[in-house]
Amino acid sequence: MPLVRPFRTSFGTETDRDVILVRVRTPDGDGWGECVAMSEPGYSSEYVESAQLVLRRHLVPRLLAAGDVSASRVAEVLAGVRGHPMAKAALEMAVMDAELRSTGESFGEALGAARASVECGVSVGIPASIDELIEQVDGYLAEGYLRIKLKIEPGWDIEPVKAVRKTFGDQLALQVDANASYTLDDGEALGALDGFNVLMLEQPLAEDDLTGHARLARRIGTPICLDESIGSAKMAEAAIELGACEIVNIKAGRVGGYLEAAAVHDLCYSLGVPVWCGGMLETGLGRAANLALAALPGFTLPGDTSASDRYFLKDITAPFVMHDGLLDVPTGPGLGVSPDIDTLTKVTTAVEEIRSR
Repeated sequence: MPLVRPFRTSFGTETDRDVILVRVRTPDGDGWGECVAMSEPGYSSEYVESAQLVLRRHLVPRLLAAGDVSASRVAEVLAGVRGHPMAKAALEMAVMDAELRSTGESFGEALGAARASVECGVSVGIPASIDELIEQVDGYLAEGYLRIKLKIEPGWDIEPVKAVRKTFGDQLALQVDANASYTLDDGEALGALDGFNVLMLEQPLAEDDLTGHARLARRIGTPICLDESIGSAKMAEAAIELGACEIVNIKAGRVGGYLEAAAVHDLCYSLGVPVWCGGMLETGLGRAANLALAALPGFTLPGDTSASDRYFLKDITAPFVMHDGLLDVPTGPGLGVSPDIDTLTKVTTAVEEIRSR
């Protein structure tokens, strides 16, 4: 699926989205899941081809061999396969969608949603120039987005933040995301962000460097948010206890599924740690599930739950359209949305079916 504009981060540039969808067929109905792995192993070690392989050879066969498995048991059934949280999350999401569609319950109801709509933020990739950045931010604010996130990297950090603050003022809710592109030696540069009143500095250091994040947190005033470092509720608890972060970005694909994502939320909520829902350029299927997750009570900060037209000229579901900076949480059974089969067929490059014996 071609993106509306190239999306550049510190680990690469995407011009289109290569998506794995999982469709689970059960006697009670079908369900859909979306794998958020990218085409290359930049954001994480998972990527599209590896997710296809592990689904085909290991995850789907184990799920089929287990028989009639509820969504709450998918993680347990797949636990014997180490890693691959994004592939596992796609499979769990599809099973959960099928299960909820059969009972008439929505994703939001199942997860514990407390709101009917969710505040929208937008993630702005690294452009070619400051002028282009200002133009993009101005456009997103005109559309009604309530929070701007700037991607940064060494050499592209203070100047773009300074320019955005100067142009749009201190009232703008602004945060930055480094995608693990810095080291502790960059502490002085990162400390300079303190002068620009940014909401948070997201994932400045390597994902396995919790102690480094804790040291950095003691050196700078800007709150640190962790993304790539948080692979489970247990890892979130460790990061918070170490003082490695004050805010947590929750992505269901990164933690292995929406049920574990809800567990991360519950932990942070109990500890008074703010959370928000990160995005991975999802289609309408993943966006529907993210909206249900982001409606839980602990999600007090706008996430990357942008409207469909932020990414795609034509989504595979009915588009999610923002109103007054908000997106509505689907209320229909399961995800509350389904792919338009004609649209899906046009963008499908391959289909593989695996049946139980």
